[in-house]
Amino acid sequence: MNIDVQPNAGRKETAGFLASEIQARRLHDFLRGRRAHLKLSQEDVAHRLDISGRAYGDWERGRVKEWKDEKLYALAEALEMTEYQTTLLFLYAVGRAPQPDLRAALHHPESEDDAVAAFLGDYTVMIDALSLPSFVIDQAWDVKMANKAFRDLFSSVRAHPTAMPTRNFLRFGLFHPDAPAILIDHLKWQLAMLAQLSSSLERHSDDNGLQSIRRDVYRHAALRDAYVTDMPNWVLGTGADLVHHEGAVRELRHPEPGVGRQGCRLVEETPRSLQRLGYTRLTLVLIDLDERLAPERCAPHGQRAV
Repeated sequence: MNIDVQPNAGRKETAGFLASEIQARRLHDFLRGRRAHLKLSQEDVAHRLDISGRAYGDWERGRVKEWKDEKLYALAEALEMTEYQTTLLFLYAVGRAPQPDLRAALHHPESEDDAVAAFLGDYTVMIDALSLPSFVIDQAWDVKMANKAFRDLFSSVRAHPTAMPTRNFLRFGLFHPDAPAILIDHLKWQLAMLAQLSSSLERHSDDNGLQSIRRDVYRHAALRDAYVTDMPNWVLGTGADLVHHEGAVRELRHPEPGVGRQGCRLVEETPRSLQRLGYTRLTLVLIDLDERLAPERCAPHGQRAV
């Protein structure tokens, strides 16, 4: 008895083609959206990549014979992507997270230990002179340096063995009992931090510090439910921009008399010298709610405030 399997094969080919088209569309929308956010033309990005405008147009439409890591990292740099956005780029283009070790090798770090120490010392002095709270973290969100404005913001926080804000910022927001007193609408902060944890684990799945945070999340029933169910739904509803630092304005309460409730936008501004060390610098841009955030506070859930 002969069995004709051609129809099934045809359906598989059609399904594969549709999946490929969907992936290409996601990549196209992501790259076009990022370029529009930076107010760049295709020719502008092509100039940054040292390729022709036509070639970049093919990149943006996903018409690339092979996405090599070097090409994706160059694209991420040209479009000024954060770590989270770079991870999305890799997932959309090649279906996996980037390889941090390869990126470090591509940058060819040459600094000696004493030179690195000198740079970090100078950088500490520089950020300490800033009036806005600013801090530097590693891939596990351990705080490597923080300025006076950051320490002042959390000066009223009681001692905790593992969740001090000057030790690990994710642990503070997720586990410290004093966090809700400073981070207003604490659940939204927690959802964003759980999204950051998930994103960081995608890039650094073997990191012991991140794995430890995830284990502690699973030991906490409410956080476990939020991580498994609420956070993925929140990400789908708000979109990638609001997951990462620059996209959302949240609220906090500053302990200094006369300051009180403030809007807060987390802005990543990491120089290459820090990136090569595996560090990220975040600044908490504090905003007067009465003057600048009324429209954003009234925005319906799931819509981006403009």
